[in-house]
Amino acid sequence: MLRAAIPFSHASLYFMSQIVTRFAPSPTGFLHIGGARTALFNWLYAKRFGGKMLLRIEDTDRERSTQGAIDAILDGLNWLGLSWDGDVIYQFARAARHREVVEQLLAQGKAYRCYATPEELTQMRESAKAEGRALRYDGRWRDKDPSLAPPGAKPAIRLRAPQTGETVIEDQVQGRVVWQNENLDDLVLLRSDGNPTYMLAVVVDDHDMDVTHIIRGDDHLTNAARQKHIYEALGWQVPVMAHIPLIHGPDGSKLSKRHGALGVEAYRALGYLPAALRNYLVRLGWSHGDQEIFSTQEMIDNFDLSSIGRSAARFDFAKLENLNGHYIRTADDKALLTSVEELLPFIPQNETIGEKLNDTTRAQLLAAMPGLKERAKTLIELIDSAKFIFADRPLEMDAKAAAVLTPETRSLIGQLHDALKPVMPWSAEATEAAMRQFAEANGLKLGAVAQPLRVALTGRTTSPGIFDVLAVLGRDACLARLQDQAR
Repeated sequence: MLRAAIPFSHASLYFMSQIVTRFAPSPTGFLHIGGARTALFNWLYAKRFGGKMLLRIEDTDRERSTQGAIDAILDGLNWLGLSWDGDVIYQFARAARHREVVEQLLAQGKAYRCYATPEELTQMRESAKAEGRALRYDGRWRDKDPSLAPPGAKPAIRLRAPQTGETVIEDQVQGRVVWQNENLDDLVLLRSDGNPTYMLAVVVDDHDMDVTHIIRGDDHLTNAARQKHIYEALGWQVPVMAHIPLIHGPDGSKLSKRHGALGVEAYRALGYLPAALRNYLVRLGWSHGDQEIFSTQEMIDNFDLSSIGRSAARFDFAKLENLNGHYIRTADDKALLTSVEELLPFIPQNETIGEKLNDTTRAQLLAAMPGLKERAKTLIELIDSAKFIFADRPLEMDAKAAAVLTPETRSLIGQLHDALKPVMPWSAEATEAAMRQFAEANGLKLGAVAQPLRVALTGRTTSPGIFDVLAVLGRDACLARLQDQAR
């Protein structure tokens, strides 16, 4: 297989009809991060050129395909905001159509029945391996009379692929890719049990769905050559191909769970915003100058296949967190509150917060949002910082806060309680003025007053601005919490 650079050709030069892309996951597990990026690229390209993105569930592997995986894929796409056009297409339901195409190829002499036994196929592989040759079918039934088949044997149907010359794909990412046909064997179209293979089903479905552009991972690049043979045998137009590099870990190795090879639902549960994840994924392998932050419309307006690099992208959790922090800081407070509420069912450790979310605490959470979102890189961090709103009395102190509560500090907290008690009306500005006056009168720095307040009100040594905390909790709750820790 050889590759060479080619100039980018605009989509309209290939097809005068509407651009149609497709995302075609196998429902054998969650929607992983690489699949989400593939879906995003297909979605953006279709949007850019006013086309359609279709969704096809490739569920021909009946043993491994599950309804749970299908639901996870659909939920993940919906959460990311990647809508598809028309109904979801299920590949297995089209098996009769796939068989029909095979019968057509048989009738035209472009496919043949192969009666090679599993034992013969195993011997072929072992011989090829021992001799250092490519593992390929040797074509023994290509020109053999089917009447020579063993009695009762059920054949597989193979494509009569070209044996000489070369197969070329003008890939929009990889460039011109060339295979010598002598290295590509007669692939199976229909298994001996009558079930269509993935290779056949993909070609037939893409043709019938009028797919113009196939954008997928470069692990499918060799499949492109084999699939082109099927297209040519059927006399069908070959779609434009774009094989995008896979995502690797920060160290350049294959992406694993420790690197970020998680399902989209896991990123949701970790507290990432869909807009941030979309923005991060679009920059994994695609570039537009030095720009890092993109609105959805900017992605659509600027996305093209020519700007996708050939090198594997490297996943970086720290970069994703920083980008997510940006989206949290710039989010509308009410929208962020909605995101928090939608996230709570996905984080069982925060069931207590969900149970205590009512009109009062919701209003407090909204009021605290400006301070909360300034420090948070994920919604989980934001929720954690907001726990003081939902805490039961007496507050449970973390280790650092407990260490602050010396007898002297508790005495000071009692004095702070007395100094704050007459403040009316209660606001961040009024409580700050009272605390500054108290500190000045007692020869203390404001920090020496703020930290005991923080510990008594939140049970922690870190929190949003302490005067914002006072305002959010309200007069009665603050005085009660201070009284709990005073001596």
